[in-house]
Amino acid sequence: MRTINLGLSGLQVPAIAVGCMRINKVEKAEAERFIKTALELGAFFFDHADIYGQGTCEELFAEAVGMNPAIREKILLQSKCGIRPGICFDFSKEHILKSVDGILKRLKTDYLDVLLLHRPDALMEPEEVGEAFNLLHNSGKVRHFGVSNQNPFQIQLLKKFVNQPIIANQLQLSIANAAMISQGLHVNMAEDSGINRDGGVLDFCRLNDITIQTWSPLQYGFFEGTFLGNKKFPKLNQKLDETAKKYSVSNTAIALAWLLRHPATLQPVTGTWNLDRFKESVKAAEITLSREEWYEIYAAAGNTLP
Repeated sequence: MRTINLGLSGLQVPAIAVGCMRINKVEKAEAERFIKTALELGAFFFDHADIYGQGTCEELFAEAVGMNPAIREKILLQSKCGIRPGICFDFSKEHILKSVDGILKRLKTDYLDVLLLHRPDALMEPEEVGEAFNLLHNSGKVRHFGVSNQNPFQIQLLKKFVNQPIIANQLQLSIANAAMISQGLHVNMAEDSGINRDGGVLDFCRLNDITIQTWSPLQYGFFEGTFLGNKKFPKLNQKLDETAKKYSVSNTAIALAWLLRHPATLQPVTGTWNLDRFKESVKAAEITLSREEWYEIYAAAGNTLP
């Protein structure tokens, strides 16, 4: 699979990342087979979070990959912290440090390649985050840092106190959930599509060399389900199927290729642990949609042009 730059980290990462939130939904043998095949396909970047399966997803991954020094050198591991489910968001120095120690223990590794702060914390004290990042970086426990679901000013506030570059921002984006793109097309228009709900985070990340990692790239809402084959999106699925036939791939590959076509150099994070679907997902990295095809798919999802 082709690779892209991950922000200013110097890391070359696969164009498509493997999301590990659902690894606890498959049997160990199936997970082992999936990871082995993913690596053979060049998908060596794995995205975790300490809340996925309450930590069990990280444990299951370490078992399935057969974690050892030789394996560790071949993969890139990213995890997230900052959510205490049902309680609060917590970016305190104490919580970040404790979370990373737990992540490393569960993943059976000495370091993370990337740590993301998982969603914003309204009570964030950026000085504490900066102290935590310095300790983690200087100790070698975390090599690079990023955020998730943060707007430009939240990132700017962090950057004032954090010494390390913010290299990634994980944001929800798909053809059917494309407000981040639509508001940039409907500038100065008195209509809902022109409402700037995220502070122009797409252009901000491009200007600051922050890679946007798109989560739920095949979903149409907040965990409401996929738009692929969904009766709610007949025109979109017709267009995806037509385009898929042209390129001799599945509609899954075209839906991801639509994201990869954007010049922001997005990195979709897949959520599937179905091996056949993942194989189709990886094919997206080989496709470059034309400008006309990109806009046709955008419009077929119900998105309008001014």
